[in-house]
Amino acid sequence: MVAHDLIFSFFLIFTGALVLATVALYTKQPVIIAYIALGAIVGPYGLSLIEEPKLLGEMSHIGIIFLLFLLGLDMQPSNLLAVLRKATLVAIISCALFFGIGFGIALAFSHSTMDSLVIGLAMMFSSTIIGLKLLPTTVLHHKHVGELMVGLLLLQDLIAILTLILLGSLGSSSSSDFSTPIWQPFVALPLLVIASYLMVKGLLLPLIRKFDHFQEYLFILAIGWCLAMAEGAQAVGLTREIGAFIAGVTLATSPIAQYIAISLKPLRDFFLVLFFFALGAGFNFELLSQVILPAAVLAGAILLLKPVIFRYLLGNMSERPSLAWDVGFRLGQISEFSLLIAFVAFERSILSEQGSLLIQATAIITFALSSYIVVFNYPSPIAVNDKLRRD
Repeated sequence: MVAHDLIFSFFLIFTGALVLATVALYTKQPVIIAYIALGAIVGPYGLSLIEEPKLLGEMSHIGIIFLLFLLGLDMQPSNLLAVLRKATLVAIISCALFFGIGFGIALAFSHSTMDSLVIGLAMMFSSTIIGLKLLPTTVLHHKHVGELMVGLLLLQDLIAILTLILLGSLGSSSSSDFSTPIWQPFVALPLLVIASYLMVKGLLLPLIRKFDHFQEYLFILAIGWCLAMAEGAQAVGLTREIGAFIAGVTLATSPIAQYIAISLKPLRDFFLVLFFFALGAGFNFELLSQVILPAAVLAGAILLLKPVIFRYLLGNMSERPSLAWDVGFRLGQISEFSLLIAFVAFERSILSEQGSLLIQATAIITFALSSYIVVFNYPSPIAVNDKLRRD
């Protein structure tokens, strides 16, 4: 029965994605919107053809892990350190400003102080998936805009981890997933980087040199290393995404790094389709009327002010105005971390159901409209204009 349900779910998702993506391409719409719409249509709050999307949502998380692993494979450690040093101040100031925007708007719509604090925290981050999926591979791997975006998103991830740890120490819940001491990530991160470096130098590179003519073995080695580091990071209080990125960076010196990146790209895309489907399937549109006005105002503020703030902050770092606007619009949405913050805060009775729904609605609106803005105005792999389409 389970196998039948899973196979039927995949049939619905990928056959439905084929149909809606075809319509989207004919009508010059971003295909990401098609995947989210499909989830809303066949999910538990639509036609209920898939009653429980939780398993598919968990599987879709693998796509994010592979995405960060592939990014790491194309970033040399020296370049990464230079970008992180440059982006730290921008990440901290921008997060503080976005927090203030979310907090103020939530208070203006009569949310409680605690709800407003959590909503403000959820507004601080931009989506790794939207930001990087819509960035051409050549820009992502070989140009300054790609390095700068990766640096900002990684720093936001670290701040998001601290936010989740803080929320996990408050309220009450039977879950202990976020009962990590607040100092632990600061200790765990450098230790994980050192352990990863030693493992690559002492074990992985010798294995690659000895068996580099077995392509299937290299494929399995890459996946195993990525997922092992992801789980290791999770075990020490970080996120699986950070573990996967560290796995990629430490393996970037391997002569087969580019081969691994090309081999894993279709696997990454498979799971990212599941991610966007699960996003649409998990939203209760029946309750949308309760938060539609504050969600529209909050989403509008994020879509308008994030690009302006990033433009100003990056411009003060002597970045070109065109590059600063490019980064600003590509990061002009909230994050999948925002959804996790809403889940943890609601589970621990810190956030009301209406506050959680507001964060979810804002996420979907900003994901959708930000995708439109980027796809119609900037180079991307799924641009509807042939002149802007870059893989």
